[in-house]
Amino acid sequence: MCGIVGYLGNREAYPIVISGLQRLEYRGYDSAGIVLNNDNETNLYKAKGKVATLKKIAENKNTKGKLGLGHTRWATHGIPNDINSHPHFSNSGNLVIVHNGIIENYNTIKKELSARGYTFNSDTDTEVLINLIEEVKLKNNCKLGKAVQLALTNVVGAYAIAVFDIQKPDEIIVARLGSPIAIGIGEDNKEFFVASDASPFIEYTKDAVYLDDEELAIIKLGKNIRIRKIQDDSFVEPNIQELKLNLEQIEKGGFDHFMLKEIHEQPNAILDTYRGRLLADKGIIKMGSVDNHIAKFLNAKRIVIVACGTSWHAGLVAEYLFEDLARIPVEVEYASEFRYRNPIINKDDIVIAISQSGETADTLAAIKLAKSKGAFVFGVCNVVGSSIARETDTGAYTHAGPEIGVASTKAFTTQITVLALMALKLGNLKGELSNSEHYNFIQEMSLIPSKVEDLLKINTEIEKIAAIYKDAPNCLYLGRGYNFPVALEGALKLKEISYIHAEGYPAAEMKHGPIALIDESMPVVVIATKKGHYEKVVSNIQEIKSRNGKIIAIVTKGDTVVKEIADHVIEIPETEEAFTPLLTTIPLQLLSYHIAVMRGCNVDQPRNLAKSVTVE
Repeated sequence: MCGIVGYLGNREAYPIVISGLQRLEYRGYDSAGIVLNNDNETNLYKAKGKVATLKKIAENKNTKGKLGLGHTRWATHGIPNDINSHPHFSNSGNLVIVHNGIIENYNTIKKELSARGYTFNSDTDTEVLINLIEEVKLKNNCKLGKAVQLALTNVVGAYAIAVFDIQKPDEIIVARLGSPIAIGIGEDNKEFFVASDASPFIEYTKDAVYLDDEELAIIKLGKNIRIRKIQDDSFVEPNIQELKLNLEQIEKGGFDHFMLKEIHEQPNAILDTYRGRLLADKGIIKMGSVDNHIAKFLNAKRIVIVACGTSWHAGLVAEYLFEDLARIPVEVEYASEFRYRNPIINKDDIVIAISQSGETADTLAAIKLAKSKGAFVFGVCNVVGSSIARETDTGAYTHAGPEIGVASTKAFTTQITVLALMALKLGNLKGELSNSEHYNFIQEMSLIPSKVEDLLKINTEIEKIAAIYKDAPNCLYLGRGYNFPVALEGALKLKEISYIHAEGYPAAEMKHGPIALIDESMPVVVIATKKGHYEKVVSNIQEIKSRNGKIIAIVTKGDTVVKEIADHVIEIPETEEAFTPLLTTIPLQLLSYHIAVMRGCNVDQPRNLAKSVTVE
C-alpha cells in the first residue's frame, strides 16, 4: 500500500524523491519521510500527514545529496506519527530502509533481537527488519546484499524494500515479495531510480526493470544491475522494459481532481480498451489471449471470478454477461474469502482474476491457490508488467491508462468492456448468439464511447442534485439484473469519498429489511432503465414514494412513467441491456464526486484508503 521512491546518481536526489512521493501519494498518506546522503552527512526528515507537510518541513533544511530514499505511508504496524514514519535506521545508524508490506513474524524477530540488546524507537515491523539485516550482516561479516538476502529468508510476509549503508553511498539493495517495485535505469548506469511504480521517474528514463517475487537487485553506480533469487542465490538476467507511460497521463490536465479527470477520460479509455479487438466494420471480435486458448473457454464447465472492491463489482456484471450471452455458469468470489477456504476447482474450470493495479494481495493469493489446484487462470488488469499479468496463464489489459484517484472509475468501465468482449465472442462461438445478434451487439458496443461522452455533458445537472443531498446521513442504491452490481458500485463510491453511509441492494430485496430505513430524509438512488425488469422496478419506486422517500432515478432517455414519480430523473442514452452498466455508472460517479467536494472531503485521497491494496 505504501509508496517507495529512491534515487542514486549525479543529480540532487531531493527534488526527484519528493516529486516522486507526491505522485505515489495515492498509495498512502498517513505519513511521509525522506533520507538524504551527502558524502559523510545523512539527513532524515519525517512528518505525520501528507507529503506537502514533509516538503514544508524540509524546505529550510539541508537537502543536499546524490542518494535519497523516500516513503509515503499507509499505516499497518503503529499509528501514523513522526516516529513510525519511514525511513528507519538500524541501531548502529549505518543501515537505512523503506518498506512497503507487512512482516507477519516481526514480533518473534523483535523479541529475539531485543534479547541480543537491540532497542526499538517505533512500533513498526520495518524497524525490526532493518535491525535483523544489521544483525545478519554483523554475524556473518558479509556485504549488505548478502545480509539482506539471508535476513529475508527468515521473514514471513510481504515486502518491497530499498536499503542502503551510509558508509557505502554508491549502492542500494532492492527486494520484493508480494509488493511491487520498479527500477529505472539511466544512461550508462550513471543513475538509478527505485519506485513502487514507474511514475516517479518517467521524465528521466524509459528503461525499467520490474522485480519478480523473491528477487533481490543490487544497484551500484557505473555497474549493470545484478538480480538474484533470494531463496537459492541463483542469478537472473534483468528484463529491461521500455515504459509506455508519459508525464501528461499522470497530471490533472486542468481538472480540479484526478477523479474528475478520470471520469471524463472514460470515453477514450473504453475506446482504447476495445481498440484492435472490436472490429465493427467486419463484425468480429479479436482477442489473442482468448483465441489462443479457445478450446479451454469453449469447454469450460464453469467460470470462477476472483476480485476485490470495485473489481468484484465488475465481476458481478460479468456473471450476468457470461451466463446471459454465452450460457456459461459463473461464480463470483471475494478473493480474500476464496483464498482462506477450500474451494472446489475442477480441471474444466476457468478462473478470471480482476484487478486494476495487478498487485492486489488477496487476488494474487487467490491466483496462486487456483493454479495449485490445476485451474487455467485468466487475468484482467490495467498495469502492464504487474504481478497478476505475470502470474496468470494469459489475460487481457484494459488499457485504461494510469488511474491516480483512489476511488476507481475508468477501471470499472474498462474491466466491464473487456469482459463483455469475451462474453460476446464466446456466446457467438458457442452458438448462443446468432451471427446477426453478435453483429448487432458489436455495432452497439462501438457506440458506447460517444454515449458516455453525451452523459458527461449533464455534469451540471447532477451537480445541482448533489447540492440537495450533500448533508444526507444515509443513502440507499437499488438496481436489478445487470444494474444490481452498479447499485453496489454507486454506494461504494459515495461512502469511499464522501463518508456518507450508503448501501446497495437488489431492488426486490428492499422489502426484506431496508424499507424500514426509508423516510423523508433518506435519498434512494434507483436504476430504472427501460430494459431489464422495468415494471418491477417501477413498483419498487412506488413503494418508496408511498413512504416519503426521496428518489433519484436513472432512466432511459424518453422515460415518462418514472419521471412522474421520482423527485429527480437522470437520463441515459438507450442501449442493449448488457451494456447499460457502462452508462448507468457514469452519473453515479459524478454524483458521488460532487457530494464529496461539497462536503470538503479529499476526493483523490479519502481517509484510511489507498489505491493499491498490496497487504492483507
